[in-house]
Amino acid sequence: MTDTGGTVEGRPVRPTLSHAYIVAVALALIDRAGLDKFSMRKLGAELGVDAMAVYRYFSDQEALFDGIAEALFDELDVDSLPWEASWRELAAETARRMRDALLRHPHAVTIFATRPVRSAAAISCGDRAVAVLCDAGFTPVQAVQAVRCLQEFTVGHVLALTAAQLGGLRRSRKPAAGSPGYNLLALGADGAGRGDHFAMGLTALLDGFERLVG
Repeated sequence: MTDTGGTVEGRPVRPTLSHAYIVAVALALIDRAGLDKFSMRKLGAELGVDAMAVYRYFSDQEALFDGIAEALFDELDVDSLPWEASWRELAAETARRMRDALLRHPHAVTIFATRPVRSAAAISCGDRAVAVLCDAGFTPVQAVQAVRCLQEFTVGHVLALTAAQLGGLRRSRKPAAGSPGYNLLALGADGAGRGDHFAMGLTALLDGFERLVG
């Protein structure tokens, strides 16, 4: 049989299974169908293999989800972050990229939010960020805490935003006009109370950090 660039005698050839390919297909499946409808059996069908073949690359579903979290982090493109800029510009750009990456995959946000990302890229990014903050006058403890605060703020913001996006607000009981909570909900209905406050919260957080180094 002859390989004709992705086909064998005119028939499509399934890509060779690999860690990265399985993660990419799993993430695409979750993006399309939702996390609650994901299963290893459906992933196997998507890959065109028996589900047990996936377990040669991942010990279980949690290990696969670890890989998905790492893939989401990779979307930040760490090497292109403004490492030579001020600590504040670096922190703001990192938070914005994390927010944007997670918003591209709303069904997978809880995967990222519920596990530490321990890939080489994530560890290197954290180490470099702490070094930049220390050079700017933060103590090592303050630098680590600032990095954690930024990630927790960003991930928490996206969790709230995607909960609304995926139907949380539509399923909730809405207060009647004039009742307590009505005005607050009305303000949020046009976007003013949802995603648009990310920049305000990020600025307030960075202003607070700046006061630490005076």
